[in-house]
Amino acid sequence: MESIAAGDTMLYLIGLGLGDAKDITVKGLEVIKGCSRVYLEAYTSILTVGKEALEEFYGRELLLADRDMVEQEADEILKGADVSDVAFLVVGDPFGATTHSDLVLRAVNAGIQYRVIHNASILNAVGCCGLQLYNFGETVSIVFWTDNWKPESFYDKIKRNRDMGMHTLCLLDIKVKEQSMENLMRGRKIYEPPRFMTVAQAAKQLIEIVQNRREQGEKLAISEETACVGLARVGADDQAIRAGSLQELASFDLGGPLHSMIITGHLHPLEVDMLRLFSSSDGLKGLKMTDSSTYIS
Repeated sequence: MESIAAGDTMLYLIGLGLGDAKDITVKGLEVIKGCSRVYLEAYTSILTVGKEALEEFYGRELLLADRDMVEQEADEILKGADVSDVAFLVVGDPFGATTHSDLVLRAVNAGIQYRVIHNASILNAVGCCGLQLYNFGETVSIVFWTDNWKPESFYDKIKRNRDMGMHTLCLLDIKVKEQSMENLMRGRKIYEPPRFMTVAQAAKQLIEIVQNRREQGEKLAISEETACVGLARVGADDQAIRAGSLQELASFDLGGPLHSMIITGHLHPLEVDMLRLFSSSDGLKGLKMTDSSTYIS
């Protein structure tokens, strides 16, 4: 984008990082203090602290922006950004979700300038488990199944990554401000309690897919013995990392949200050594060495 002259008003998209209120950058905090309105995006991710803790640290009132506001009432966020600065705060990095690209496009179409202040996101912080970031393929999302809806498309993406020897980062489902089918059909603004998928839940869904594909005679991309990594609250003081087979992950309890999971591809010996820091003594017994620099599972 073009350089912005000092004094120009604009929309700021500010990443908050992954842990708590103190993970914001110095630049981001300075901008927040000078904005006329500050919105907190409240549906693609969460921090380990609540809105009140952020307001206390930032010294500003935060306006919650839920999915409906961002996707259907974006004009309300952009209102006045042509005459005074407006901040839009996002857990992680502002471009960790495609929704925020749409907000930028709306701003540009309205003649409003914008600036992005980046921060850590799960897409790079996941390197804390020891897997090398340039060995990751396409990131996938694993959604909560229902009795009548059990999509398997994420498995096919994992298979494509595995065929290329790449690791797969799986982002696990978040249900915030969701309505039951009955309340939705009746037009009642009554929302279900928040739900956050755990590593164990994601692993169980994947195992069910593996079993279904096995019964169909399909060549499997992964098995119950595939080496995987479960991560929880990455970036927080109590972050948790466990490595083991997919079957083991299905019984792990990594505590509170947010959780992520990695399905490994080809592993370098250094990656294996790092994973052993987070596994039980026999947690990676399914690994096989194909040559002097590659393990598979």
